[in-house]
Amino acid sequence: MHIQKLSILIPAYNEGATIHLILNRVKEVELVHGIEKEIVIVNDCSKDDTVEKINAYMQENPEMNIRLFSQERNQGKGAAINRAIKECTGEYMLIQDADLEYDPAEYNLLLKPVFMDNADVVYGSRFVGHNPHRILFFWHSIGNKFLTFLSNMMTNLNLTDMETCYKLIRTSIAKEIHIRENRFGIEPEITAKLARIPKIRIYEVGISYYGRTYEEGKKIGWRDGFRAIYCIFKYKFVKN
Repeated sequence: MHIQKLSILIPAYNEGATIHLILNRVKEVELVHGIEKEIVIVNDCSKDDTVEKINAYMQENPEMNIRLFSQERNQGKGAAINRAIKECTGEYMLIQDADLEYDPAEYNLLLKPVFMDNADVVYGSRFVGHNPHRILFFWHSIGNKFLTFLSNMMTNLNLTDMETCYKLIRTSIAKEIHIRENRFGIEPEITAKLARIPKIRIYEVGISYYGRTYEEGKKIGWRDGFRAIYCIFKYKFVKN
């Protein structure tokens, strides 16, 4: 499998304090087989200095292929990812949150099933493998596993971490998926729509997880969990 470019999609909302840190980590990654990186950032109408920080970073790092787009109003993570998918040009795309919970140094782990077995989709699981995992919230981990269990029942997949941010997807497939959910319901929605594609090759690899507390900027809450349950059942039957 020959890949020339990996598109890294970064939805950003009020990440001015950390956006340069995640971009530094993406910059440091050397992808296997000389794959180049395209970084597509969608600013979701941030109220802080996210745009100013990104523009300054782009001026300081002109060699990086960074493309910045801004939403005219705050629409949520799903809408930002939808926009980024439309704009990206790599053969594969990967979702990267702007916070520091996921480690770009592990991009090559996600790419391995593509080269070994022509994978169409690779999920990065926080619940398998021997990589570091920050110890935080018991009920969050139970909630994630419960949502994954429900999703697997509806899709007949055997994922261990449906809710993971790290989803590497063949871009031609991603561009055929229209994301309806604007917030965190996108994870079960994307999973349900991928599972319906005939003969799709889905893999999962273990990744690290450096979770944040709410004081450190974590945004997901219990309402998002209930929305995810609704979406698991909804997209079992809603095709588009």
